[in-house]
Amino acid sequence: TMVPDLLLCLSFACAAALKPTCLSAQFRRPGDYILGGLFPFGTDTINLTAQSEPTPVACERLFVGGLIWALGMKFAIDQINNSSSLLPGVQLGYDMHDTCFEPLVALQPSLLFLTSKGTTSIGVMENYTQYQPRVTAVIGPHKSDLCLVTAKLFSFFLIPQVSYGASSEQLSNTELYPSFYRTVPSDKNLVEAVALLLNKFGWNWIATIGSDEEYGRGAQGLFLSIAGNHSICIAFEGLIPTDLADPKAKTQLEDTIKLINNTNVNIIVLFASTQPAQALLELSISMGLSNKVWIGTEAWILSDTITSIPNIQSIGTVLGFIMKAGTDPGFHKYVADLFSSVQQDEFCQESKELSSLLASDTLDTHCEQCDHVSLQDISPMLSHSQIQPVHLAVYSVAQALHRALGCTHHACPTAPIRPWQLLHFMNTLPFKVNGQSFRFDQSHGTNSGYKLIFWSWRNSTLVYLPVGDYEETLYINKSLIQFHTADQKEPTSECFRHCKPGQFRQIKGFHLCCYDCTDCPENTFWTPKDSSTCTPCLEHQWSPVSSTRCHERSQRYLFWNEPLTIALLTLMATIISLTCLTAVLFLKHLNTPLVQASGGQLSLFALAMLVLLCLSCCLYIGKPSDHLCMAQQIVYAVCLNGCFSTFFTKSLEITLVMEFPRRAPTFLPWVTRWRAWLLVALCLLIECCFCLCYLHLGPDFLVSDYKSLPSEVLLVCSTESWFAFALVHGYNGCLALLCFLCTFMVQTSGKKYNIARGITLAILIYFITCIFFVAIFTTLKTVLRSVTQISTILTICLGILGTYYIPKCCIILLRPDLNTVDYFQYSIKEEPEEDSA
Repeated sequence: TMVPDLLLCLSFACAAALKPTCLSAQFRRPGDYILGGLFPFGTDTINLTAQSEPTPVACERLFVGGLIWALGMKFAIDQINNSSSLLPGVQLGYDMHDTCFEPLVALQPSLLFLTSKGTTSIGVMENYTQYQPRVTAVIGPHKSDLCLVTAKLFSFFLIPQVSYGASSEQLSNTELYPSFYRTVPSDKNLVEAVALLLNKFGWNWIATIGSDEEYGRGAQGLFLSIAGNHSICIAFEGLIPTDLADPKAKTQLEDTIKLINNTNVNIIVLFASTQPAQALLELSISMGLSNKVWIGTEAWILSDTITSIPNIQSIGTVLGFIMKAGTDPGFHKYVADLFSSVQQDEFCQESKELSSLLASDTLDTHCEQCDHVSLQDISPMLSHSQIQPVHLAVYSVAQALHRALGCTHHACPTAPIRPWQLLHFMNTLPFKVNGQSFRFDQSHGTNSGYKLIFWSWRNSTLVYLPVGDYEETLYINKSLIQFHTADQKEPTSECFRHCKPGQFRQIKGFHLCCYDCTDCPENTFWTPKDSSTCTPCLEHQWSPVSSTRCHERSQRYLFWNEPLTIALLTLMATIISLTCLTAVLFLKHLNTPLVQASGGQLSLFALAMLVLLCLSCCLYIGKPSDHLCMAQQIVYAVCLNGCFSTFFTKSLEITLVMEFPRRAPTFLPWVTRWRAWLLVALCLLIECCFCLCYLHLGPDFLVSDYKSLPSEVLLVCSTESWFAFALVHGYNGCLALLCFLCTFMVQTSGKKYNIARGITLAILIYFITCIFFVAIFTTLKTVLRSVTQISTILTICLGILGTYYIPKCCIILLRPDLNTVDYFQYSIKEEPEEDSA
């Protein structure tokens, strides 16, 4: 009799187990303020690529993780509704919908959340300030690519959206997504942690793979951007297709695994969501990929789907980062009680009635498969699921609502609240959960840090063993990690080249690991902190090729003790000596016809100006200054003008006598004797006026040139006002041109000395020297500029002395018989007779 009773009991137990529950009715409740929820209850959408009509999209199977996250939101809201201090007298409602991990599926409930309260339509308005949507805030969705779509919708209406899993760095842009928040760190923090982990073990030759979606591409892109700064070389980078039904997907995965084998790397960093990671790992096992170290992220490392892959232990060592999360006291008991309640008819009837109060005739994307799930089905996942991010998301909205309503610890006033009114409080004020304080940073995220876990297999049972943690620095307990190698020691994965100090690493190809060792160029230096680039030296510093530090630049100018300077000073002394000897000779024979014909006392004045002009060469030697730069141009211009003004008076005298003999007696007194001195003084006075203009408009000034010389700073004079420069020197040029025009065509009798020829040649040498000076000076960037200026001055002085004065000295010394009145006086009477003839 006992056997039939036992069979009867078993039949009742099976019937109870197979009886559907009302768990699907628990994800919708009315309330004073409704929170929308977007959770991935299902996965594996059916025929999404072949869809030709906008029909509802179904999911093939239940995703347990999404169900647990949704239960976490329900748990948090029930806690808040039962609280006597957070929102007393206010009931929060909720409306949770399935996203199927697909942006297209997530859009439908998102549009429902935007509909006007009490309707199923979205009004088109000019101003949405007073618009009251169906929900006050949105929790979710989980994936970054879904948030990038939904966040733009909710940001337009400024509805707070708090994601519990989206980590893409793109979502940190608060200008594009002003109402988007998240209770998880961004991928930027994650990739920094991965890079530090690789550095801790000295692994700098790795492969990186990402899923071909926003999360995988974004995280891999961030990691690649910082890898070089951490001396990490990427041997291979690839993407896993997300549409695994595509016939090309398997071929692409096989190619990826073959390329990993060809690179012979031991470390693989995998940024992928669950399904692409599962496809890659399954194929790696079937293709016999050798054991590797896999560095994963929370997106797949905690997935029961991954850990249940047959022979998953053979892939090697698995390390990964998961978010630090506190415990949620009472959640496990809450879930157990809920699963017990949803099997009771009375509870289910009440749940369905409450759910129908918030029902939508247009959309029903709730967890339809949840009614066939038991507590035993979700228990393995429940033990390590991260619920705190969902908990934080709900509490951040609830505490912002508390402040917006002006609640006290005893009561909340009943007032309509627009969603955008919550943003100020979410941006500026912290919120507390289970006694711990949190707040959103400037990019609307929270950063609680990461835990480093290790897959530890004990008798074919997987244990997630914490082996380290990361906040701003990374701590690892290496003794807890048992690697897949025979001796259980950490494997090596280093680049085959090590650069010397003073060389930087230059990546030379996509698949070639690692790089060429290239010497740091001049004026840069290498530091161990940044071995992938060379740091430029400061402006006042220099460095040779392949340097590890910078040196201070020495000052460069024309030194007094340089051989070239000594040679120029010797030449200057020689010219000055010749000029002085000429002056002495002219002074001794001052009253002779030759000296009088050459200008008499004006010649002595011109020779004195030449001596001063030669001495001005000293202004270009030694360390320059602003005053020296200014004096160089003024002294040069005034001294040269003093010489040319004497030539000018003599040129006018010659022109009057030779070209205008009839008018010469009238005008000659104005350019000879004491009036000639007035003309010279007038020329000098005009030059001095131009010099004053030069000083007013902008004199030359000292410039430190750091570019022309590799290891020195060149001190040079630079022109501030080219107009002032042209006034000062252009006037001398015009004076020289007038002298040339006056004397060039003058002809004298063969029996007489052609005194005009000396002036013509002197002026011609001046012009030729100036042309060469401009051509050479503009191409030089060293101290040879000063050498060129000195050489120009000495050439002009020597040219004037050699063409005008030296021939006359030769006549005085060697042909005194020619130094007569008849030879040097102009035959005024002779010219009219020739004219009359």
